[in-house]
Amino acid sequence: MQPVTLESARVRLDVPTRADTAAITAACQDPDVVRWTTIPTPYRDQDARTFVDALVGPGWASDREYTWAIRRPGSTWLDGIISYRTAGRDLGFWLAPSARGAGLMHHAVELVVGWAFDRGAHDVYWECYAGNTASASVARRAGFSYTGTGDARVPGRDGGPTPAWTGLRRADGTAASAQAWPTTA
Repeated sequence: MQPVTLESARVRLDVPTRADTAAITAACQDPDVVRWTTIPTPYRDQDARTFVDALVGPGWASDREYTWAIRRPGSTWLDGIISYRTAGRDLGFWLAPSARGAGLMHHAVELVVGWAFDRGAHDVYWECYAGNTASASVARRAGFSYTGTGDARVPGRDGGPTPAWTGLRRADGTAASAQAWPTTA
């Protein structure tokens, strides 16, 4: 598939490029991004270039994973990343510290989930490593139902199983679960 741009009044999603290397590298120095993702650590410019060259472009070309840069309207600066993986119909995302608290991730999730539903997905899955209250808050606010705790689909940086909070949002709007979100989320 050719990359698509998604946008609203609050956020613009387009394809990250090598021009975003500095922004990606800077954001991936944040202890929270390191803690809650499996990015290489320490994260270098070469890692950002490899991400763009080996994951972003091939992901779109193979219809395996669609990755967008999160930007504010009118800005070229990358504030974060959001991806939708087709095999598991699941989301992954992170936001730079300077962009947190502005609602950008909520709007990005709404755009990507709506796009996935428009393309025929009957549901979208979300997970985060247990304890990532910021990610859980975004998912809850975006209408995901909490479906429990289990081993993460994406293993920890050491390759081993990692406990994850999971959620699901259905295209028809029905709740996927009546379970309460963790009290810390």
